[in-house]
Amino acid sequence: MRRIGGRERDRGAAILEFAGFLPVLLLVAMACIQLGIVGYAASQAGTAARAAARTEAQEELRGQGTATGKAAMSDWLAERTDIFVDDGPTVTAQAVVSIPSVVPGMDDFGEIERSVTMPADKEEP
Repeated sequence: MRRIGGRERDRGAAILEFAGFLPVLLLVAMACIQLGIVGYAASQAGTAARAAARTEAQEELRGQGTATGKAAMSDWLAERTDIFVDDGPTVTAQAVVSIPSVVPGMDDFGEIERSVTMPADKEEP
């Protein structure tokens, strides 16, 4: 009768340990990707608000801020964005971006808002 040694007895244990740890690895990877998307959405919201405010602050370009703000963003986020512009002596543009989710079945991960205020051009008499 042959005895099984220590090395042969442990055969296949590593793959079982890896299979047990794989869901944790996937969860951490998805969380990292989601955090990256949140940061990117925040950056794009700031870019959209800045471009919209800059455009609306120029007298000859008034009314084009929303289109300019969305054009300054990535297309896949621009379609999920609302831009609001408030005119006056100063122009305030607010961009609200719906954050996409990497979790299947979950459409969005909340919203992020950024606003920018710029002085408007003075109308010459």
